[in-house]
Amino acid sequence: MHEEEITLQIITERLIITAFDQQNYKKVSETYPIGKHTAGYLAHLEEDSELLGWGVWFVTLADNNQIIGDIGYKGRPDIQGIVEIGYGIIPDMHNKGIATESVKAIMEWAFSSGQVKKIVAECLIDNLPSIKVLEKLEMTRVRIKDGMIHWEITNNRHR
Repeated sequence: MHEEEITLQIITERLIITAFDQQNYKKVSETYPIGKHTAGYLAHLEEDSELLGWGVWFVTLADNNQIIGDIGYKGRPDIQGIVEIGYGIIPDMHNKGIATESVKAIMEWAFSSGQVKKIVAECLIDNLPSIKVLEKLEMTRVRIKDGMIHWEITNNRHR
């Protein structure tokens, strides 16, 4: 009998969204540029397996397995049930609804965990593609500070 590795994945209409872990890191890094944020997350994940899902996920096209971006959270929910989300999709995939589809999927995952009351995000005031994504996801602009727009959405749909 062998232990089966558990992979945390979300499948949407066009995408397979997979939480980074030590097992898939090498395979992904062969075809997709891994940022410092991913390496840092993996180091913390090695120390605390309960971080799985509260860090970086990679986004793959379901039809051809091409990795087209990474999205995720900047840590697990805080004591108030708040997490911050971030995302980056390769330029070839902009204006196709990919960012909206992938971010919506992991937002639903977070809200369904029972640990998240609010998801926050930020983007530069001139980052029109991100502004469009956050508006489509029905996030609310809460303030503008230091050239950044701060957004939030609460978990009132899932309770």
